[in-house]
This record gives sequence, structure tokens and C-alpha cells, in this order.
Amino acid sequence: MGIQQKLHTKLVQKLILTPSLQQAIKLLPMSTLELSDLLNQEMVENPMLEEVPTEELQPADTSTTPEKPQPDQQANKTDTWDDQDYEYFFGDYLDDGYRPRAPQEVKELPPIENTLSTASSLSDHLLWQLSMQTDEPRIREIGSAIIGNLDDDGYLVASFDEIAGMGPWPVDQVERALKLIQGFDPTGVAARDLQECLLLQLRQLGLEGTPPEKIVTDHLRLLQNHQVPEIARKLGMSIDDLKEHIEVIRNLDPKPGSRYNPTQSQYVIPDVYVMKVEDEYVVVLNEDGLPQMRISPVYRRLLDKGASDNDETRAYVKDKFRSALWLIKSVEQRQKTIFKVAKSIINFQKDFLDHGIEHLRPLVLRDVANDIGMHESTVSRVVTNKYMHTPQGVFEMKYFFHSGISSSYGESVSSVTIKQRIRKIIENEDPRKPLSDSKIVSILQREGLVLARRTIAKYREELKIPTSNQRKVLY
Repeated sequence: MGIQQKLHTKLVQKLILTPSLQQAIKLLPMSTLELSDLLNQEMVENPMLEEVPTEELQPADTSTTPEKPQPDQQANKTDTWDDQDYEYFFGDYLDDGYRPRAPQEVKELPPIENTLSTASSLSDHLLWQLSMQTDEPRIREIGSAIIGNLDDDGYLVASFDEIAGMGPWPVDQVERALKLIQGFDPTGVAARDLQECLLLQLRQLGLEGTPPEKIVTDHLRLLQNHQVPEIARKLGMSIDDLKEHIEVIRNLDPKPGSRYNPTQSQYVIPDVYVMKVEDEYVVVLNEDGLPQMRISPVYRRLLDKGASDNDETRAYVKDKFRSALWLIKSVEQRQKTIFKVAKSIINFQKDFLDHGIEHLRPLVLRDVANDIGMHESTVSRVVTNKYMHTPQGVFEMKYFFHSGISSSYGESVSSVTIKQRIRKIIENEDPRKPLSDSKIVSILQREGLVLARRTIAKYREELKIPTSNQRKVLY
């Protein structure tokens, strides 16, 4: 049996991601800071790109037409090389007199408080105490290693063997150094688990051999599960007497290091400002910090055949010219797309902007994609790492997209609104009779919201609210 070779013609449609299209897609999910870094890097690497001098950036004036290039500039605009498509496709970008769209001015920006300060870290605080407590070089070395292996809450996250292997140091000296550090401020630091942390604090208070120490030593798991009657039975005391001892434990600090390692505030610069002008909401892009780029007129002239006889030079400049044009166009396309998505969001969420979270309506990416005539994946990229400043506060653009639950009065209600309602119901419950998830289901049903009990349980857990039995003990 022989092998035959045959030729077949086949017509296939497929999507080809050109480098320029890949670049445009890559810019969409970037935050403003990341985009600014990228543009500055591109201006360093591409001589065809330059930033427009600050004095030439004038606010946009809709009453006047753009400045026309001078005759000598117009002469330079005429390109003698063959790629005439660039003239048609990029239009104004090729003029020496091209000015990028000036950043939109925001009349009233939200105030920024200058309250930054440098606080001492837990590590600094402990190393200072170590230097004051001992002169032994070996203990100082081991102590530094122990302090370097504490997490933000002050717990030791390395074993004795791991610490000893860093030297190597004898295990008995590691134990001695650890005991020294466990006597430092804050009390309970360098503990290996919660039980040891609480015991260190109780011993510091002189409560060795007391019921609180016995509870922490033998019944900590029962205490974490709020099984107070079971603890009272095992210790042979009344619940009222036991509550006094539990109150002592409750006043201890389970995370002693957190006060020296506070969570750093993440400052957000909104990409979009939403302001109310009369009865309408207006979207303004925040382009502060983004370099305004243009094609360098000097390098642009090198593309004229008479300017250079060196084919290699012309090929290099031509390549950089294409790259620069695509980058400028991609950035402007990105800004236009963000504007369109933001405008669509405020059209859908006007009630939220007027009245707050109770009026947040369900919204999915498909709704906005259909509204602006783009694909869902494009909208998804746009809302990534973007923030919107609204009259209700600063929100990530993803915040406005939530699933909806049908109600008996016809409209869908956002899952965020339902969570807010559950929180308020629990806040107003009778402490002596906390509401079970089934009771909350009944309350919401009377309000026209039909949900399963497991859905309520899921939302309650996401809100970090304990069960009704646990809340009864806590109350």
C-alpha cells in the first residue's frame, strides 16, 4: 500500500492577534501607575516618542478649532515613503503641530490628608530590648535570628531545630534566648501558638495556678467553641463564677505583635471621577501623572528620503515610528474604553449614586458589554485595578458587578444589598433570642425576598457573623 500526497484548499476563519492588538489588550488591565511606568520606559527606549512640554499643554477649548500646522510644518508632514496607509489611519498624529488631548480638569478633587508617619516596627522594638538585656554575643545572634522569624502578630514561625541550624547553635542556648525574648514587651511575644501566648500573659499578671490558667491549659478548644456550660461542668463551678475567669482571658491580647505592625493603609488614586452636575452625573477621567506623548518632529523628518541616504537608519526609524504610533493610539483607545465603561456603569447604578448601598442594582459584565457594544472580556480587563470616586465614596469598578436575586415584587435585588439587610437584621435582634438562619429566611420572605437557608448561611459567613448559638454566648 503506497502513500499518496494530495493538495487540498481549505477556507478557514481565525482570529490572529497581531503585536499591535496584543499591546492594546495588554494596556487595558493596567493600573494608572503601571501604565505611567510603561510609558516612561517606552519614551526612554523609543526616540520617536517624546513628552509634550508642560507649557504646551493647554486645557481643551471646545469653542476653537485645533491649531493648524505652519506651512513649513505642513511641508514636513508630506511623507515620501510608500506606506500611505499611515497617513490615512493615524491622521492628526503625524502633524508636527499635533497636541495630545489635554487632561480633563477636575474642579474639586477629594481632599488628601498628609498624615503619614514612620512608626517603629516590632523587630526594631525587640532588637532594642535585646541589646539592653544581654552582652553575650552568642545570645544576641540567636535572639536576632528568633526575632527575624516572628510574624506580624508576634508568633515564632520557626522550630527550635530550624533556629539551631542557622548557627549552628546548641539547642539549650536557643531555648535560653527564646525564654529571654518571651520576657520582652509586648507580653506574649515569641510564643509558638495561641496557648503559649496566653499563658505567658497570665504568668506576667501573676495568675499561675488560677482557674484562668487551667482553662487555657486544658479547655482552650472548648472556650474557642463557646462551650461555657461544658467548661463549668468539668471545673465543677457555676456559670456565673466561670464568666469572671473567662472575662480575664478575654482581656488578653491574642496578637501581641499587631500593635507594632499595624496594617499599612493602601492609598488609592481613582482612575475616574463621577460628579453630579445639576441632575446628571458626569464622568471625568483622571489623567494626572500620565505623560502626554507625541511623535518627535526631529526624528519624524528622518523619514523623508532626502534626509538620510542610510537605509539602515531609515529602517530603524521607520520601525520605531510604527511602534510609537501604535502606542499613542492604544493609550487613547484605552482611555476612551474606560470612559465608556464608567459612563455605562453610572447609567445602570444611578439609584446607588443617589441613595446608597440599599439601592445597588444587580449588574453583570454582559449588561455593560451589550450597552457599549464591546466584548465581555474587554469590559473585564477595563474594570481590573481601576477605581472610581463617587458621591458615595471610592469603589473598585468591579464592586458594581454583582449577581441578582429575584424578588416577589418584580425587580432583582443585588447580593450586596441583601448582605447589608442581613447585617441590619442581626444588629437589631434580641440578644436573649438571637435569630437563626431559618428565622432570617422568614423575615426576608415577608419583604419579598425568597432565599434558601444555605444562602443566608453563606452570606452570614462572608460577613464574618457567628451562628445564633455562638452569638447567644457572646451576648
